[in-house]
Amino acid sequence: MQQSNAYIITFSVILTVVLGLLLSGTSQVLGPLQREAEALDKKKQILGAVISGEEISAMSPQEVNDYYTNRISSIVVDINGKEVSEQGGVAVTAETVDIAKNYKKPADQRLYPVFIYHAEGNADQVESYIFPLYGAGLWDAIWGFIALDTDMNTVGGITLAHAGETPGLGARITEPGVQARYVGKTIFDESGDLVAVEMQKGEGKDYSSQPHQIDGMSGATITGKGVNSMLKDYLGHYEAYIESKKSGAVAAL
Repeated sequence: MQQSNAYIITFSVILTVVLGLLLSGTSQVLGPLQREAEALDKKKQILGAVISGEEISAMSPQEVNDYYTNRISSIVVDINGKEVSEQGGVAVTAETVDIAKNYKKPADQRLYPVFIYHAEGNADQVESYIFPLYGAGLWDAIWGFIALDTDMNTVGGITLAHAGETPGLGARITEPGVQARYVGKTIFDESGDLVAVEMQKGEGKDYSSQPHQIDGMSGATITGKGVNSMLKDYLGHYEAYIESKKSGAVAAL
């Protein structure tokens, strides 16, 4: 039997309203869980710059949160290295700064989180400073966190991630073996100029005697260049803060 237009319209409206309510309810329920998962993943990436991935994988979510709370403090600075506590009248924290959104702003208008890794059981003793990174790979965004020792020069560790690099090629930036190549390298040259650390083209060469170079990834030249640019750019944005900590360390001697 053919239904009237009024019946069809009424049925469609009711169905739309019911589905909308269901979707809204699902979003209300799952939204907080999704935000918790994102926050946990961010903490794991931050901690991955100072402890091994195996150690993090062995932790429960609660253990990750506890470890982070006990060992990490954080601040936000501007490009001049000055601490920022609010923006536009709104309080800001390092954990809530969206690096991807900040990346779209001019460098001098961004917020720059700094995560400070403390010695176990001693909140006054700093072991590393951890800085976020963000840039562009071959196909999509790349990002990560780099840890500097208290000399503000030596790389203590790094985590790298990507949104869509080629499996087996550029996607290898997530491999522990690739990330381990950065450990022990230095970001300033003998003249005190920021040179960061450069991944070289090709793979299989020994750069152990080179303080600012690491072996590359075969077939991933563009991704490697993206990582190099990301490191140089973001360390440059943090340079004023890094220099202030270096000066403070010298003054304390």
